[in-house]
Amino acid sequence: MVFSAPFFLFFFLPITLLIVLLTRNKRYKNLVLLIISVLFYVFGEGELVILMFGSITLNYYLGKWVGRASTNTAIKVGVGINLLILIVFKYAGFIVENLNLLLTQFSIQPLAIPSIKLPAGISFYTFHSISYLIDVHRKDNHYQKSYVDMALYIALFPQLIAGPIIRYKDIALQFTKRVISLPRFRVGVERFIIGLGKKIIIANTLGFMVDSIYGMPATDLSTGTIWLVIMAYSLQLYFDFSGYSDMAIGLAKMLGFDFLENFRFPYAASSIKEFWSKWHISLSNWFRDYLYIPLGGNRVSQTRLYLNLSTVFFLTGLWHGASWNFIVWGMIHGLFMIIERLGFEKILSKIGPLANLYTLMVVAFAWVFFRIDSFEQALQIIAGAWQINSMAVVTADLYLTGEILFILLLAILLSVNGANKMLKYLFQTYFKLNTNQKQRSMVMNSFRLLKTLFLATIFIYALMTAAAGSYNPFIYFRF
Repeated sequence: MVFSAPFFLFFFLPITLLIVLLTRNKRYKNLVLLIISVLFYVFGEGELVILMFGSITLNYYLGKWVGRASTNTAIKVGVGINLLILIVFKYAGFIVENLNLLLTQFSIQPLAIPSIKLPAGISFYTFHSISYLIDVHRKDNHYQKSYVDMALYIALFPQLIAGPIIRYKDIALQFTKRVISLPRFRVGVERFIIGLGKKIIIANTLGFMVDSIYGMPATDLSTGTIWLVIMAYSLQLYFDFSGYSDMAIGLAKMLGFDFLENFRFPYAASSIKEFWSKWHISLSNWFRDYLYIPLGGNRVSQTRLYLNLSTVFFLTGLWHGASWNFIVWGMIHGLFMIIERLGFEKILSKIGPLANLYTLMVVAFAWVFFRIDSFEQALQIIAGAWQINSMAVVTADLYLTGEILFILLLAILLSVNGANKMLKYLFQTYFKLNTNQKQRSMVMNSFRLLKTLFLATIFIYALMTAAAGSYNPFIYFRF
């Protein structure tokens, strides 16, 4: 179940908020929220909730063992078991497929490819579990004595399916010391509506066009159409995932929790290194703290440093999916991280806006491999962007309707924080020219009213669109 689904918006969410707000007894708040979170998962995944609770129970007892252990054996076993579960349910088929390619070279009978359903959110809740065990091992937090609180940390529904990845040490105190107040609730509602608007108004509109174009042979697409779909998919992916993160953060705020930010306008970055400090921050920080730094981080030889970066981005790609196209996507980012470390970042610091253009080009063309699992088609798309196709039958003007053009321009503006920058400039200019406190107050009150009306309009439109059952996929749901 996704947050933009009609069932969630019209039924699950309002009932959840009503139950949570009516639950006054602190002893039962976490239990009630856990039951709600379990129901959320059951509505989408059914019997696979058993696997999630098996993981929770296992890590509850592993946490106790890790917390009491005086050696590293417990943490090694705990992390190893979690990774084994992830490998079996997410990568078994991929491993066997590639092993069969090797076996056929030696005329050996290929193995049967296992058919295992991928549980939604398994990558996220496995990483949550591993971070819990490592935090306990590092003495950043005590192991959780309450099974309910431990289960809620893993299963809390705003972050269960698609993150952000919440580390145990960042949220541990909130299970016993969180407050639901009207100001916090209002902020949460606003954040949720913003995320819903990103998803339904921008990502879904662009996504329908992207699916249509990418569903055609690359040889049929004109150069302009290829550039259009590369740009549109880059924007769709950003607003799809950042919109979901906004909704998750907003929902958590309504429930009394504070989640860390997951996106900070990554398309405004001026290097790949900066991009990863702004894109899917919870994932990049997870790999930094639990893999890159333990491997030695920057405190190693240059050769080892580049090997560490390659390892991190290989696994970053693999984390997104059991397919070589995700690995290639990750390795492209790793390659450019290495290039920047070799001295290119010094050049980037001197070329101003061109550095941002370079970053956007690398990121956008890498997304082609993220979107297309056929290497042949991906390479045809990339090649087609740089050559005129006289045989093309699909041109960009077939898709550049007034609506699409408006959404594209709006998406570009919002993706680089343009709207906030413009408003900030206008307010600063006005306040410099007008020192009358009464008029200033009137302007701010008018702005707050317009903001409320604007958010209400977005929410009503989103509800109407969701109720109509229109195009509404979610890209990161499968990870």
